[in-house]
Amino acid sequence: MTTRALVITSSILAENGQSIALANRFIEQASARNDVNVTQRDVVKTSLPHLDISELGAWQVAAAERTAEQQALAARSDELLTELRTNDVLVIAVPMYNLGIPSQLKAWFDRVLRAGETFRYTENGPQGLVEGKRAIILAARGGQYAGTEFDSQTPHLKAMLGLMGIKEVDVVYAEGLNLGEQQREAAIKEAFQAIDQLVEGL
Repeated sequence: MTTRALVITSSILAENGQSIALANRFIEQASARNDVNVTQRDVVKTSLPHLDISELGAWQVAAAERTAEQQALAARSDELLTELRTNDVLVIAVPMYNLGIPSQLKAWFDRVLRAGETFRYTENGPQGLVEGKRAIILAARGGQYAGTEFDSQTPHLKAMLGLMGIKEVDVVYAEGLNLGEQQREAAIKEAFQAIDQLVEGL
């Protein structure tokens, strides 16, 4: 049985980004297996505009009744939703920018977090509609934030994934990357080892 993994990258530093290095490690290890199929999406190279009322409104119109403009706007989200649904594992490689996630990654989440598509509202609160999937977060940070009040990124990502129904989430941290070469090398090595273990378990 083939496992399908969707890898989302969001570094503005392209191949110089440390989160890209983590993503590349996952892709390299996963692609070496015959039973893992990897799809990549770089939300910086293929950037999405900020969500606006025109695009949001297009989702509310039945597909058969949309204008040509509304069809084009809705197609952005529909493509991303199809990609999400056809993969088993969602891998999010994310740098930390000003204690949060890149706006490009937020724009991606804004289009896959759709009421009626990936979650629905009930009397008991929102219910996720994306079932049978897991997520892996590969977090690269210049400082050391995990487990502190400054790490708003991890709970934010987990909350958005949870809203869709993705509750099984593993997090790999590479922290302190700007605190000297020795610290950086040790953190990357530890993160690579954790990634290798996760790939083995796919």
